[in-house]
Order: sequence, then C-alpha cells, then structure tokens
Amino acid sequence: MQTQHPKNSVIGIIGWSGSGKTSLLEKTIPLLIDAGLKVNVVKSSHHDVELEPPHKDSARLRRSGASEVLLASPYRFAIMHELDGNELPTLNALISRMQEADLTLIEGFKHERIPKLEVYRPSLGKSPMFPTDNTILAVISDAPSPKDIRENLDWLDLNDTTQVAVWLRKFCTTNQSSGHE
Repeated sequence: MQTQHPKNSVIGIIGWSGSGKTSLLEKTIPLLIDAGLKVNVVKSSHHDVELEPPHKDSARLRRSGASEVLLASPYRFAIMHELDGNELPTLNALISRMQEADLTLIEGFKHERIPKLEVYRPSLGKSPMFPTDNTILAVISDAPSPKDIRENLDWLDLNDTTQVAVWLRKFCTTNQSSGHE
C-alpha cells in the first residue's frame, strides 16, 4: 500500500476525459476547506506542461539544462523538475514532496492501487470502471444507481457537491482513525 504522511488520507478521482473530474473538485475543495481540512491535489497530465511562457527567465533556465528550477514569488512557488528521459516518479514519491495535509486528492493515476472515486457519466458513451476495479469505493454520477452494483459501493449525485464533500470528510475520518497507510 502507499506510504504517506501520517495524517494524510489519499484518494483518487478517476473517470473518462470529459466526465467532470476537475469541475467536481473545483466545487468540492472549498467545501472541504470550509470544514477545516487542509487539501492537496496531485493532477496527472498526458501533455507537456509549460508553467511559464518560453521567453521568461525560469523557462530559459530550465531549457539551459538545470535539473530543477524553483520559481518563487510572494504569492506561490513551483518546482519544475526535468525528467530528461527518466520515468515519472511513483505516486508515493510525488506525494512525499508535498506538505502534510488532511486529504490528498489524486486526479488521474487510475491504475494506482489506492482508494478511488469514479466520476461516471453514461452520456459519454464509455463503459464504467467500477465493475472491474475493486479499489473504487464510490461512484459519483448524474445517473441513478443501477440495481446490481456490488455491496459497499456508494453511489453519489454528481450535482450534489455537498454530498460528495460529506463523503470525503467521512473517508478522511475513517482512514485516519483506522491507521491506513
């Protein structure tokens, strides 16, 4: 199982492209913060990521060959680490670089063996993942729950972000008190 900060609950948010994962998180994170949780997010991307336009100093320094460039301002900082042909670090290694939080939401990384929520919209015409992935603890959907879902799989309303936030808070409490890592 994944190693993580002692206080940190980790859960994946998976779903097909266009299912609304980012929009759901955008609406749910403020509710979690209002409930007193510190929330981190790890976002997977299949695209090349440029944090600054090519003519800016940090981009120029990165292109000059620096392994890492830390860009700091009075508002935020970002570390750009060049993989230089190496594999992406494990999810555990990525999480370990972050500050401790009550909850780390992982958007993407659907093949990781971590607890997950699936955002499922039948209107996309894609098959759901929950029937074949037992790490999915709940489905967040704009469709009603099928009658034949497996036992202990929660079904949440995609249009009710309060319900999703309450579920995540309960997950945090249960995960932290049971000592899962």
